[in-house]
Amino acid sequence: MMTPQEVEDAAARLFEAERTRTQVRILSLDYPQATMDDAYAVQAALVRRKIAAGRKAKGWKIGLTSKAMQYALNINVPDSGILLDDMFFPDSATIPADRFIQPRVEAEIAFVMKSDLKGPDVNIFDVLNATDFITPAIEILDTRIQRVDPETKKVRTFFDTIADNAANAGIITGGRPVRPLDADMRWIGAILLRNGEIEETGLGAGVLNHPAAGIAWLANRLAQYGSSISAGDVVLSGSFIRPVEARHGDTIVADFGPYGTVSAYFA
Repeated sequence: MMTPQEVEDAAARLFEAERTRTQVRILSLDYPQATMDDAYAVQAALVRRKIAAGRKAKGWKIGLTSKAMQYALNINVPDSGILLDDMFFPDSATIPADRFIQPRVEAEIAFVMKSDLKGPDVNIFDVLNATDFITPAIEILDTRIQRVDPETKKVRTFFDTIADNAANAGIITGGRPVRPLDADMRWIGAILLRNGEIEETGLGAGVLNHPAAGIAWLANRLAQYGSSISAGDVVLSGSFIRPVEARHGDTIVADFGPYGTVSAYFA
């Protein structure tokens, strides 16, 4: 277990990395015995610093919902992070060139909640009842931690990703919002294009067999820490495609077919 001072020191390094847009050394090299609870403790300390600096919490993101990404980080459960007000961009936004370090994008479904959702024992039907509407979304990922250590060649672990607010950086919503019972979310698909070329495709079923299952998982995990999903929260349910690099000058479009498109230009 990390000491309280180690938790605060790690959070301070991540906060400064984001502020200066300079990646830090892989944290798990310094804390090789750290646990998942330690990772979430660092994340919470990082978010406290952001809120103290004037940010406001507006929801949650869920990650590592696909088997491929879980295998890559040697973890068999999803992870989560907190959405803050400065992470929200309008559809067709121009993303400033100096905003992120190494942005990547994913296509997913965002849930907007109409009522509180508290675990334990939350299931998919509870999620559907608590959801106001769902909408197409692009999540912007960034990493304030080096992906690979240049000296040891060690790659990031689950600890690094979770501590770094689950690589959370931005969210763009657009397309056509729909009520949760008016769509078969397992069959909502997306084509992600970069500069007009298809990079990835996927279906909602790639998220734990149903995007609402991720929301249920989050509500039940939060209950272990005395927290919950609140009415009005926006919750990113998890990507059903692999992350795609968003380079300077790239136009990204996520085409959700009958549910519309979401796009952004990375200056």
